[in-house]
Amino acid sequence: MKHIAPLILIFAPLTAHADAPRVATDILPVHALTARVMDGVGTPDLIVPANASPHGHAMRPSEAKALDEADLVIWIGESLTPWLEGPLEALGGDAQKLELLEVEGTVLHDFRETATLDAGDHDGHDHDDHGHEDHAGHDHGDHDHAKEEEHAGHDHDHDHDHDDHAHDDHAGHDHDDHDHAKEEEHAGHDHDHDHGKEEEHAGHDHGDHAGHDHHDHDHSGVDPHAWLDPANALLWTDTIAAALSEIDPDNAAAYAANAEAARAEISAAQAEVTETLSGAQNASYVVFHDAYQYFELPFGLTPLGAIRQGDAVDPSPARIAELRAEITERGVTCAMSEPQFNTRMIDTVLEGTDAKTVEIDPLGTTIEQGPDFYPNLLKAMADSLASCVD
Repeated sequence: MKHIAPLILIFAPLTAHADAPRVATDILPVHALTARVMDGVGTPDLIVPANASPHGHAMRPSEAKALDEADLVIWIGESLTPWLEGPLEALGGDAQKLELLEVEGTVLHDFRETATLDAGDHDGHDHDDHGHEDHAGHDHGDHDHAKEEEHAGHDHDHDHDHDDHAHDDHAGHDHDDHDHAKEEEHAGHDHDHDHGKEEEHAGHDHGDHAGHDHHDHDHSGVDPHAWLDPANALLWTDTIAAALSEIDPDNAAAYAANAEAARAEISAAQAEVTETLSGAQNASYVVFHDAYQYFELPFGLTPLGAIRQGDAVDPSPARIAELRAEITERGVTCAMSEPQFNTRMIDTVLEGTDAKTVEIDPLGTTIEQGPDFYPNLLKAMADSLASCVD
């Protein structure tokens, strides 16, 4: 009998951890918000690893297994990861789903269509207080987005019509020669190829997404990089806590306390970022692709332009020529590169100028994963921007 007590001590922590819900998340920032809310209860799984592009990833067996075993799947939405919708239906059919872009009150902006971004392109394009159906039964209509309303010229009732979404049709879609149909077949195979350098796919035109019923997944719709607005992170933190509490009521108090602490940490990071960027409001810089308006607007930043409109759309010669002319005329001194992309295109645009290049990472691929990730992401982006325009 004297050997029983040590065995109990060994297996007790495993039993407690097994009681935690299994949660799968799509990208690092969503994983981080979820990890903060689950702190002390469990750890979520990450489906899209740090070195992969959210726009196209062939899941490894461990990632497919996490999706298959999930009680709850939390993701930005199919506009960021259209390839994930098929596996969600096939592997995560029994799990509850929380699509963050559909959470009521989420601040949303449309993609901007011009190469230059500092000429009032936001007017009439914002979707604050997005009127979506409530996910997981949580009403966040009272969340204060007054500051975001200052950026929105109009309030659009943007209907994604997800109820009519034909999930079965997504498994074999052809992304303009970029074959995502094979990605579901690859879910059971281990792939080490690097999706990070999107430039390797420069020959694939994703701009029109022809043949897809992904709610017109060209870049004329809603910009999915909404995690970069701290107001959305604050809202989603509460939403995640409520969704977790619904499937795991025994730990509801812990989720609520963690969410409250997370909100305080995000607010503190906002204040620090505001101070860091206090001298950057009038600075003119160029970004690699138009992914930062959710970060720019809350902090009063005004980039000159974006080389790419979106992650997967190569710029036309006319767009590059327009941007080069503006850079020369205005004397832009800095461009923001991203670790997921080759810098050749930036080098082409900046050729003949004295502009420097500074790296910024909207996914935080080099930041340590865990509960502190999101505040650190905000601060890292602010540091990069400050060093760019300094």
